[in-house]
Amino acid sequence: MTTRLNATRASYDTVAADYADLLRDELDRKPLDMAMLAAFAERVQAGGGGAVADLGCGPGRVTVHLERLGLDAFGIDLSPGMVDVARRTYPRLRFEVGTMTALDLPDAGLAGALAWYSTVHTPIDELPVLFAEFHRVLAPDGHLLIAFKAGDEQVRLEHAYGHDVDLDVHRFPPERVAGLLRAAGLTEVARLVREADPHEATPQAFVLARRPSSWPAGPEIPSPP
Repeated sequence: MTTRLNATRASYDTVAADYADLLRDELDRKPLDMAMLAAFAERVQAGGGGAVADLGCGPGRVTVHLERLGLDAFGIDLSPGMVDVARRTYPRLRFEVGTMTALDLPDAGLAGALAWYSTVHTPIDELPVLFAEFHRVLAPDGHLLIAFKAGDEQVRLEHAYGHDVDLDVHRFPPERVAGLLRAAGLTEVARLVREADPHEATPQAFVLARRPSSWPAGPEIPSPP
């Protein structure tokens, strides 16, 4: 896992500025994606609001969208390069370097967590570690929205955003992701699978889940090496 995380960090450090420029207005072309983000925001606000973490925030474009929806949002990303871009672009928001496998956040401290395509470089058999961590940091009745590429394969990327990279991209069956979330103690609220747009290779999937107030602790998941 450490080798993969290092390669992912280095790749996103390399592409950070160009990635931010290329994807800055991407949400404007995707109304169903924005609808899921709006539903997530409404659920968090209906529960009384609170801190919301954009986990794997990249250059902060979705973090600021959450803020515009009325959420108290901040971002965490593995890549210092991405965090630097986010801090320069949105100086009023908080962005920190960190890893989703071991978040520097207190137990039950978040009203919401977003993983917007930030799990795509994680093999499916390692997702339980992430989902257990998401469960840990969510408050009871806190909500999670996860977006990912639908499918059941791994794609190797050696060039992206105008740069050489070292990345594996994983596509997940939506029903498998939903099952892993349930195993982590999270209750599925809604699921959407939309067709690929002209710039996408596969359908895109979104699962909205919450941490129920009746399950005080997540499953015992071994710590990552």
